[in-house]
Amino acid sequence: MRVCVCTIARHPEDARILHRQIRALLDAGHEVTYIAPFRACNVTPWRKISPVDVPASTGRRRAAALRAAHRALAEHAAYADLVLLHDPVLLVSLPRAVRRRPVVWDVREDTAAALGPLLRPFARRLESRGERRHRLLLAEEGLGAHFRGSHPVVPDTTYVADTPPAAPAGGRAVYVGRLSADRGAGDMIELARRLAAEGVMVELIGPADPEVRPALRAAQREGILRWYGFVPNDRALRIAEGATAGLALLRDGTRAVPAKVMEYMAHGIPVITTPNPAAAEVVKDSGIVVPFGDAGAAADAVLRLSGDAALRAQLGKNGHETAREHFQWSADAERFVAHLETWAGRTAPLRPVPIEPLG
Repeated sequence: MRVCVCTIARHPEDARILHRQIRALLDAGHEVTYIAPFRACNVTPWRKISPVDVPASTGRRRAAALRAAHRALAEHAAYADLVLLHDPVLLVSLPRAVRRRPVVWDVREDTAAALGPLLRPFARRLESRGERRHRLLLAEEGLGAHFRGSHPVVPDTTYVADTPPAAPAGGRAVYVGRLSADRGAGDMIELARRLAAEGVMVELIGPADPEVRPALRAAQREGILRWYGFVPNDRALRIAEGATAGLALLRDGTRAVPAKVMEYMAHGIPVITTPNPAAAEVVKDSGIVVPFGDAGAAADAVLRLSGDAALRAQLGKNGHETAREHFQWSADAERFVAHLETWAGRTAPLRPVPIEPLG
């Protein structure tokens, strides 16, 4: 099966797109053409894919990026069995050559809710039209409420090693993922300030939204935290390994378990999370739940873990066991590939072709 994958709004090394979905397709022996902003993000594509470079959809270049992506899709859909899109904007006026192929939209978030009131009706119409014309994959069950029909869910789980990781050490709290106000960036800066006085370092690994970048840069200059910026998911998790705690201080009440929580648990890192219902339930034996917007409570939780090696080791062990049982991507990868094969009318080769971990 030949699959044409496209994003212009996300980083080419996005964990769900590249490290999970594309890798699953390659492992199953399928061919992948990947249309993404490689040069704009200074990314070297994996050797096993066919890369097509397009501009990133940022600032005033959004319209130009969309036109370039549509041109690339029109060209490469001609020899694809299926087209997999990751940005809702790509659904706008898709070229006819693309519409002749099965098109799958990977739905990862409530796009309309993130927009202002003026654009929200347009986003809802786009969702409705996308559902009528294309196949949908959902990243979490809760997203199904925005659509009329029933659609398969392929959650953002993670790779979990069979062997338990080393016990976490003291003195370091980490965060892996995009940094924004609603993901607790302000709380983590305040947390870092409190912990710096106690000799505990906070490391933030991920890109930041424009509104929080100045505060992050100022905190880094102050020396109270380390901000790495975007790091590919596999390398980011290697940096996080052995940390005292993994932070998930989201400010909303999302019903799904955040991917970062699953990743911390898979790597044996005790979790400190705000009381989102799903996250609070899953970390009851592998982390500590703190109130929304309470940097002081989060700092106390980190210090408690930093000073108690036995507690860190037990929570890390429990988290790894839970992740291995419930959050193993290999099972979801098989379902993901099977859905695409069915929609494309193709089957997997008899002998899957493994790929190298880092492409």
